[in-house]
Amino acid sequence: MGCQDRDMTNGRTLVERAIALTPLVRNHADQAEADRHLDETVAVALAEAGLHRLGAPPSYAGADASPRHQLEAIEAITYADGATGWNLMIGVENLALMALQWRHGAELLSDPLTIVCGSTAAVCRADAVKGGWQITGRWPWASGCHNAHWFGGQVLAFSGDEQMSPRPVYAFARRGEFEILDTWHTSGMRGSGSHDVLIDGLVVPDEQIAFYDKAWVARQRAESVLARIPLGVRLAHNKTAVALGIARAAVDVFIELAAHKTPAFGSVSLAERPFAQQALARAESRLRAGRAWVLDECDHAWERASRHEPFTDKQKAVFLMACADTTAGCVEAVESVVEAAGTTANMAGHPLDRLRRNATVVRSHVTVAPHLRDEAAARLLGITTPSFLFDLP
Repeated sequence: MGCQDRDMTNGRTLVERAIALTPLVRNHADQAEADRHLDETVAVALAEAGLHRLGAPPSYAGADASPRHQLEAIEAITYADGATGWNLMIGVENLALMALQWRHGAELLSDPLTIVCGSTAAVCRADAVKGGWQITGRWPWASGCHNAHWFGGQVLAFSGDEQMSPRPVYAFARRGEFEILDTWHTSGMRGSGSHDVLIDGLVVPDEQIAFYDKAWVARQRAESVLARIPLGVRLAHNKTAVALGIARAAVDVFIELAAHKTPAFGSVSLAERPFAQQALARAESRLRAGRAWVLDECDHAWERASRHEPFTDKQKAVFLMACADTTAGCVEAVESVVEAAGTTANMAGHPLDRLRRNATVVRSHVTVAPHLRDEAAARLLGITTPSFLFDLP
């Protein structure tokens, strides 16, 4: 069975499992919003369904699922609750990216129920000491840290004054070895639990520092189709999956609301008002067109990687443009129906209020921010300026 055939089986199964979990996710959404982190019941259910390993390679007992199937699974969970979808998305990305670098993780994370969180938002320090490496640092935005068994934060490794790695590497700590700081006080994505993580002077063995291992990376790219897709591309499409799930939920909530709401000082339903029809038309058009574009790019990327074909700069630019533009379009779709819904959408506890708040958080993420459309257009015009997302291998 070839890589593409194997993914069709594994990927579809995992999408179906995600859909089956949506009632559980929906039932715990309010609690996650109040607690500002995911309920353990939901986190464990996602792990038991194998969803955290959607993007992990075979060496990590992962599904190596195609970008399309990752998007569809994350979109389904997000449709039920945005913060849970964000947690799943980050968990999928963390494990997939760590696996590419961390040879020892294949053994240390062999239990399929293991949950990993991480942060690349800061680069801290690891110093060579007797018995291993001493880690000190504070990393922000560690989504899902309350339910994680392992945390991975980026560090620069030193032996005395000598820097031992030319680039940041992951340093890993087990649950109980890192402290969660209560910092995630936000308007949107409250339930994602994206708090800061603190490690102060922890000594870990060599196997918990993921130094670059050329042979390991080569092995991953030989056996994993996903590992051949540029990192910048892989960091974008699943953020867009979250945006798509939120936007679809908002449009569907609006359709139901419009059928039953008669606005004040009127005698006909919201559904019969031309401005509401226009708002829905804008939202549906933007959402469906963007989703089709991103899925098309996902399929092209998977096909190229399956054939071991390199990605050109322009191919990466079109992919990232699709993700950034679709994410922006999803927020526009949400804003369109929220405006048409009137004051109802601004009431605390109404689904549209949370969906609007969650959508704006996704749009602000650096991997799908609106300005990436301009950077991508510049690349298509042959103008190259430094950009971490475009320049990732």
